[in-house]
Amino acid sequence: MSYSKQQRRGFIKALTIGGAGSAAPKWLSANTSYPNRPIRLIVPWTAGGSSDLVLRVVGQKLTDILGVPIAIENKPGASGTLGIIELLKAKPDGYTLTQIPLGVISAPLMRSVPYDPLTDISYIANLSSYTNGLVVRANSPIRTVQDYISQARAQPGTVSYAVAGLGTYAHLATEEFAYRAGIKLLGVPYKGDADALQGLLGGHVMSLASSTSWAANVDDGSCRLLAVYSQQRIDRWPSAPTFKELGFDTIPDSPFGIAGPKGMSPDIIAKLEAALKKVMGDPAVIDVLGKFNMPVSFLGTPEYRRMIESTYHGQAQMIKRLGLGG
Repeated sequence: MSYSKQQRRGFIKALTIGGAGSAAPKWLSANTSYPNRPIRLIVPWTAGGSSDLVLRVVGQKLTDILGVPIAIENKPGASGTLGIIELLKAKPDGYTLTQIPLGVISAPLMRSVPYDPLTDISYIANLSSYTNGLVVRANSPIRTVQDYISQARAQPGTVSYAVAGLGTYAHLATEEFAYRAGIKLLGVPYKGDADALQGLLGGHVMSLASSTSWAANVDDGSCRLLAVYSQQRIDRWPSAPTFKELGFDTIPDSPFGIAGPKGMSPDIIAKLEAALKKVMGDPAVIDVLGKFNMPVSFLGTPEYRRMIESTYHGQAQMIKRLGLGG
């Protein structure tokens, strides 16, 4: 059977319209029905640390809101960047998410990594920020930051501090402090805050620079908090000065947000953003954040992305000044 040119055109047009019509509902269904299966939330730190404990409660509350299980998966190491490495393998369908620590932003400025933090990540929302401090064991002869500086000047490069990976907030903030104090320290990387704390308690390092995994130990007297990196003193430990008031400006507070792979649907991002905003008002989440002195500092998707971009450019300048770049 032969067809005229006009018939062939009409046949092709019908196929095109039919194909588009059948494809559109499938795409819309994928978004309007999201989520309809478990969501994987990668925690790029060891189990038992402050980030892990906070995100487990966040996951429970997301489950209540979204109606699907949130499966927590710990991927510690590489200064908190293994979550991003996993995202590179995942489809941008909203079923693989990870926490974004500062190390994700600073790592590309210090070494070769297989991602670009400005183009390869779908930023969803910032939830909080870490409170970081410099801690020693209670039996340490170091009682103040000035004692710490004096010992470091007397023995350059031998005063050690545990840190949850190179390029993390605590590592960079401590190196910034050392730069401004004119001292040289020895940073010892661990897979996460919980491991770093054990390194301090076990006597393997002289000090610990990290988020408040040390909180209970400072409260029970087994550790001494020398100073905090926050802009203001912390109500829970009012006697601990800030590095800023001691004359050592460090970097801004460390972000704590959630993201997915690049290319996620705006509809799915918006649904997750709304759910996370609701989660951050839940008393159980506020309570667990309070245990680690992490304030609620929610930023929606546009504001979060702007903060990431600003942080990236600020980190680039600081890392170059400190000579930490690759």
